[in-house]
Amino acid sequence: MIESKMIVAINEQINAEFYSAYLYLSMASYFESKNLMGFANWMRVQAMEELTHARRFYAFLSSRSARIILTAIDAPPIEWTSPLHVFEEALEHEHKITASINSLMNLSMDLRDHAMTSFLQWFVTEQVEEESNVDAVIQSLKLVDNQAAGWFLLDKDLATRAFLPPVGLTI
Repeated sequence: MIESKMIVAINEQINAEFYSAYLYLSMASYFESKNLMGFANWMRVQAMEELTHARRFYAFLSSRSARIILTAIDAPPIEWTSPLHVFEEALEHEHKITASINSLMNLSMDLRDHAMTSFLQWFVTEQVEEESNVDAVIQSLKLVDNQAAGWFLLDKDLATRAFLPPVGLTI
């Protein structure tokens, strides 16, 4: 049995994950408007990952016979000053999601919900990877220092990122 406090918190996390996807799609649109299609691809893949995270939470709540409540998603920003600015905001956002996952983990431990704690461990590990991936792009952007040739090469590199859907995840 899952406690109502946990159901509410997971429903809030589902909304946060959908917002994340929305944010990354907005970032992709920004990059498309700048003809940085590799950067846009990176963000679209990130959006797909965030949708997958939402689906994982949704499926887990459903498997525990809990009600999923979908709420309104806030509008994301639409303008940034540079590719570096976009990725810095992406990293800031990932820090917020990490804090949210950590809060869920703390709640699951306080409630002694071992199934939830086990489930959340995947997200704890995933957030380390998420932050690292964004930071790697930030470090590359700092290296190229607004040089067109560097952006061109980085854009080509980011175009190779592909989304790999998890096996067996359905909602």
